[in-house]
Amino acid sequence: SEFLDIIAISQMTPGPIAVNSATFVGIQVAGFLGAVVATIACILPAMVVVNILGYLYYKYRELTIIDGVLKSLRPAVVSLIASAGLSILILSFWGDQVPSLDSTQWLAVLIFAVALFILRKFKKDPIVVMIGCGAAGAVFHAISLAL
Repeated sequence: SEFLDIIAISQMTPGPIAVNSATFVGIQVAGFLGAVVATIACILPAMVVVNILGYLYYKYRELTIIDGVLKSLRPAVVSLIASAGLSILILSFWGDQVPSLDSTQWLAVLIFAVALFILRKFKKDPIVVMIGCGAAGAVFHAISLAL
């Protein structure tokens, strides 16, 4: 039961699940101080590794092998981002149902199409467009509840 609570709370709150879970476990075990220590312990190793890699990159960035390695990683990064985006798109349009015209959430498709048009045509800031999409979704949801 406690494990399910950890998972539920860590998925509800913004941020990575590992950090949220560590914070929750820390607070359960040792209160506020435990939450702080657990969160720092979860984040610190990644921070150290990223700082070391950043230092090494700036020190050796002129080496052609470093440039080759980074160029070879770009397609993998792009494909990972595209895969995540496609998963979110499918979830937004069809939820957990089998994709079909009947199960399509047309409001989500409309908001996506308008956002894509605004991003491509007017070159607006993506953060502003995402906030606008969230606001539009909230307004349409509120209207649908009122009807």
